[in-house]
Amino acid sequence: MEQMTLFESNLPQPLAARLRPQSLDEYVGQAHLLGPGKVLRRLIESDQISSMIFWGPPGVGKTTLARIIANHTKASFIDFSAVTSGIKEIRTVMQQAENNRRYGEKTIVFVDEIHRFNKAQQDAFLPFVEKGSIILIGATTENPSFEINGALLSRCKVFVLQALVAEDITRLLKRALNDSRGFGSLKIKMEPQMCEAIASFANGDARTALSTLEMVILNGDTTGDTIAVSEETLEQCTSKKSLLYDKKGEEHYNLISALHKSMRNSDPDAAVYWLARMLEAGEDPLYVARRVLRFASEDVGLADPQAIQIAVAAFQACHFIGMPECSVHLTQAVVYMSLAPKSNSLYMAYEHAKQDALLQLAEPVPLVIRNAPTTLMQNLSYGKGYQYAHDAADRLTTMQCLPDALLDKEYYQPSKQGREAAYQERLTQIKAWKRAAADADSLNDAGKERI
Repeated sequence: MEQMTLFESNLPQPLAARLRPQSLDEYVGQAHLLGPGKVLRRLIESDQISSMIFWGPPGVGKTTLARIIANHTKASFIDFSAVTSGIKEIRTVMQQAENNRRYGEKTIVFVDEIHRFNKAQQDAFLPFVEKGSIILIGATTENPSFEINGALLSRCKVFVLQALVAEDITRLLKRALNDSRGFGSLKIKMEPQMCEAIASFANGDARTALSTLEMVILNGDTTGDTIAVSEETLEQCTSKKSLLYDKKGEEHYNLISALHKSMRNSDPDAAVYWLARMLEAGEDPLYVARRVLRFASEDVGLADPQAIQIAVAAFQACHFIGMPECSVHLTQAVVYMSLAPKSNSLYMAYEHAKQDALLQLAEPVPLVIRNAPTTLMQNLSYGKGYQYAHDAADRLTTMQCLPDALLDKEYYQPSKQGREAAYQERLTQIKAWKRAAADADSLNDAGKERI
């Protein structure tokens, strides 16, 4: 889709582009998909490619794999970018693919960063995928379940590409030092452990690793025809390590999940670590505070009623002073939640009630507790027999408040954790009193009938 200008052709390519693998044998990583006998390798080697999505973090070889497929396939291959293309460009490509189909030629359309397409743009591909005009290969760093239309996703096989391990990246760096496409024609003096340090710094991203290696060598000390890379140069080029975090991507949800589950597991050390990972990567502290506030009722609840007060106070502190000062307030809240007794009784009570509410939407409110603001409603027995609890000696009555169909339902079932044990005892006493009072009422009614 893109044409290179005369000026661009004279520009030196980055190391990552020069060293891009041209075959499966050169490709590093993803052995679970591309190892001997693995499904994706068989599909590529037999030229039996179907529509698919490559999902994985940056720098693991999604685009490279698509280009390798282009080298192996007998189909027409169109490289398409979701960043620079719109509906007009999609229609042009689809028309070209349709023309190819009429002449019996397959067309593979590779869409980089397919998650950047909106619903209408993704829908434009669907009819052509369905009738076989194109084989779609999409690459994305985002979870396809969230970012790709269900109809389109159901017609594509999703292959999950994993972050490269340090050993893979180290092997790639050593190849760059020896390959003629890299620095093979230069005399590089560099300790072996430096490649391992760069591999660790790259955090599974081959592109970052190669870019860092290139920067280190370009900043090395040149003596004659030898470039020497010192520890000081390496430290300067890797002084700021990027945190793997996208506030709108899957890692965002992974980290908040890790924080929530660490607090639930009463592990304050892990909880504070995940909190720091999020805040230092630029997460909005109010977002974290809202999640902690949810946790206070979902996972602590009445086992420690003060938890929600701590969470609200932390939210207000974040709102008042912001980062970096509010990090200590969030730490206080996160540690408190981690150490608090745990109960999900409130969460479970609502979830069970919600199921009945959704399944039994038409259950009438008992007449005894209906509001009766008009004479007509009073004549229809709205509110008739209502018992005002404050007038009763024990502040309890036997009045029915649930619909008849749900009369024996028990949604709130307290745990024995923390303060909730006292609430469980109180609820047991209330239910025992109501049963005894109901039995007494029944005996009185039976006596009146005999009389």
